[in-house]
Amino acid sequence: MTWPFSQRTASVSPGQLIPGRNGRRSGVTRVTREQALRNSAVWACQHLRADLTSLMPVDVFRRVGGVQIEQNKPPVIVAPGGDDCRWMEWSYSTTVDLDSSGNTVGVIVERDGAGLPKVIELANIDEVSFIGKGSKIHKVRIGRTEYDRYDIWHEKQFTRAGLPVGLSPIAHAAWSIAGYLSAQEFAQDWFSNSTVPGGHLKNINKELNKGEALVVKENFKASIQSGDVWVSGNDWEYKMLSAKAADSAFIEMMDASLSDICRYLNVPGNMIDVPTKGSSVTYANLTQDNLRLLTLNMGGSLRRREEAISHGLLPNPRYIKFNRGVLLEMDIAARYSAHKSAIDARWKVPSEVREDENLPPLTPEQLAEFAVFSKAPSPSTVNVVTPKEGQE
Repeated sequence: MTWPFSQRTASVSPGQLIPGRNGRRSGVTRVTREQALRNSAVWACQHLRADLTSLMPVDVFRRVGGVQIEQNKPPVIVAPGGDDCRWMEWSYSTTVDLDSSGNTVGVIVERDGAGLPKVIELANIDEVSFIGKGSKIHKVRIGRTEYDRYDIWHEKQFTRAGLPVGLSPIAHAAWSIAGYLSAQEFAQDWFSNSTVPGGHLKNINKELNKGEALVVKENFKASIQSGDVWVSGNDWEYKMLSAKAADSAFIEMMDASLSDICRYLNVPGNMIDVPTKGSSVTYANLTQDNLRLLTLNMGGSLRRREEAISHGLLPNPRYIKFNRGVLLEMDIAARYSAHKSAIDARWKVPSEVREDENLPPLTPEQLAEFAVFSKAPSPSTVNVVTPKEGQE
C-alpha cells in the first residue's frame, strides 16, 4: 500500500468526485434478508465493543519510587468533550469511529496550562480528510475547514507500518486476505493499494475542465492500482468518503457469513447471538466468555487506547488504565471468591473490598458483631474429651 500523496504537500478539499469503480452510482437499493443480517451483525459487533468500552471507568496513575499511586482525574478525562460530552459518551463515540473507520478525529478547542488538550470537540469522521506529505499528516480538513495538525486530536486503530492513518477492520482484513484469495480480485483492487477505498480527489490550485479531469483521474487510478507513488504538479486532496460503503461491498463480494463478520470485527459469535456449532451458553461458561472477550478480543485495542490517551492527554509520567473488572461484575460467586482470596493473601483489606462493592465502612456495631463471631469456637474446633475407662 502506498500513501496516495506525492512528495509535494497534499491537501484535502471538496471537488471532482471520482465515480465508483462501476462508473455509476445507485439510488435506493433493495436489501435482502441475508444483507440485513450481515448489516445487523456489523452493528451488533460495533455496538457491543463500544458499549463495553464506555462502561469501563478509567483511573489515572503515576509511579513514585516504583509504586503505582492513583491520581486525581484531570478535566479532559472527566469530560473530554466539555460539559455536553462527558467520558462515557466520548468513549462510546470514539470507539464506534475506531471500529468502523479505523480513525477518530476531534478539534482541540481548549488547552490547559501545560498546553495539553482540555476539551476535544469530536468531528463526524465521514467529513474528515487528511492532508499529508509522504507518510506524514500535516493538516486535517473537517467539512470545509482546514486545521493544523497541532489543533487536531487523532487516534487510530488497525494500523500498517508506514501508513499514517488507520484502516477499518474490514479493510484491514481485506488487505491481509487479498494476497491469497484469487477469487476476490475485485476486493484486492479495491483495498490493496489505497489508504481508503473510493476517494475524493481535487486539484485545489486549478479548475479542471471535463477532459482534464478524466486524464487526471485515469493517471491517479493507474498509479494507485500499480502500487506506485502518484506524482502531481500541484497540491492535491484525498478524502475519506466511501470507506464504509466499500466495507459493505467487500462483505457482499466475499459472501461473508455471520461468523466471518464476527471474525473480522473481533467479537465471539455467541456474544451477538450468532449460532456457533458445538457450543452452548451456560451460567458456568458465561464468565469465561466475558474473560475471553476482554483479553483476547478487546485486550489489544484497549491497551493501544490507554497508550494513545496517556501520551496525548496526560503529562508524563501519568497514565490511564481501563478498569476491566466491570465486565465480570455479573458473576457474584466468582467476585466474592476473588475478594476472599485477596483478603486471605493480605494484598487487600476488608475496607477496600467494601469500597469495591459500594458499601460504607464498617460501623462500630458491625465490628463488635464480627468480634463476637471470631471469638466463638466453631463446632469443628471444639475439643471433645472422651472419658477414660473406669471414669464416669
